[in-house]
Amino acid sequence: MSILHSLGRRKTAVARVYMKPAAKSTPTITVNNRDYKEYFGTEALHYKVEQPLRLVESFEKYDIKVNVNGGGITGQAEAIRLGISRALCEENPENRLVLKPEGLLTRDPRMVERKKFGQKKARKRFQFSKR
Repeated sequence: MSILHSLGRRKTAVARVYMKPAAKSTPTITVNNRDYKEYFGTEALHYKVEQPLRLVESFEKYDIKVNVNGGGITGQAEAIRLGISRALCEENPENRLVLKPEGLLTRDPRMVERKKFGQKKARKRFQFSKR
């Protein structure tokens, strides 16, 4: 197996995931040239990044390198999760049966609504006075 490349997106975050078989006994997940536990401070974000690997029981099998930009850290973690899930399905189509029911292969389309002219925010209007 050569290097697998996949893309994950969430809000304005874009994650490019490069996955290859682990060279040594300790696999690594690197995000923007830093360890993912250093890059993402909380346990909840660590869980989001690890979730697809844990579900298909292949956490120890791959070295993963991720380039991510845009958005906040939560959006970036979810973009990485989608990218890893897509790469796992590309590597072994049977992984799809495990990841699909968990909703890990679905691109979340929700984006920030744009601000409209003549309004304070996207939906909030300026105060209206009848008299």
